[in-house]
Amino acid sequence: MGIISSSIARKVAMALSGLFLVLFLGQHFTINITSVIAPDLFNSWSHFMGTNGLVQGVLQPILIFGVVFHFVMGFILEIRNRNARAVKYVSYKGSANASWASRNMIISGLVILAFLGLHFYDFWIPEMIHKYVESNPEDPTRYYAETVHKFENPVRVGLYVLSFILLAIHLWHGFASSFQSVGFNNKYSVALTKFAKVYAIAIPAGFIFIALYLHLNQLPH
Repeated sequence: MGIISSSIARKVAMALSGLFLVLFLGQHFTINITSVIAPDLFNSWSHFMGTNGLVQGVLQPILIFGVVFHFVMGFILEIRNRNARAVKYVSYKGSANASWASRNMIISGLVILAFLGLHFYDFWIPEMIHKYVESNPEDPTRYYAETVHKFENPVRVGLYVLSFILLAIHLWHGFASSFQSVGFNNKYSVALTKFAKVYAIAIPAGFIFIALYLHLNQLPH
């Protein structure tokens, strides 16, 4: 942790880990949206991701480390920022100084962290039990049915929807500001910021659509 002992280095590390997670989020959405438009393709891609040695042995541990690092670094930055405010402002005009998203990144981050716990409980832990505890034979066709089953409960669907709304708020500020944190400031900055804003809305909205579609599609007609 010595290399990220300075304030600037911590912000850069936070931004880089966030960009890595944003990249994973896009990849995750690309696979999940096929559960709506092509269940067989969803089964095929999910089976590949769940059985490929490189994905399971290298990329998955890196992803878990990235998630833990990003949230731990976020808490460290929040604590240090609070401690650095030795002089309290007489009056603070919330949105006049910063957006709600930027002022409450720690709140949206905590909700997302809780959501990740639910997501791990719903999908990752059962997958580990299925493969390594129960030692079940490979079944490349099981993933779609298992995913649909998870979205039967309207309460769970509601939690997913709420979590993705908070994720959109978190990304709205975090994704765009990450480019500034890593020092990316040139003629493409405006376009990248606009792309980040669109991404922050489109990807969470896409996940919400998937959850609602899988839930509503199995209700009695």
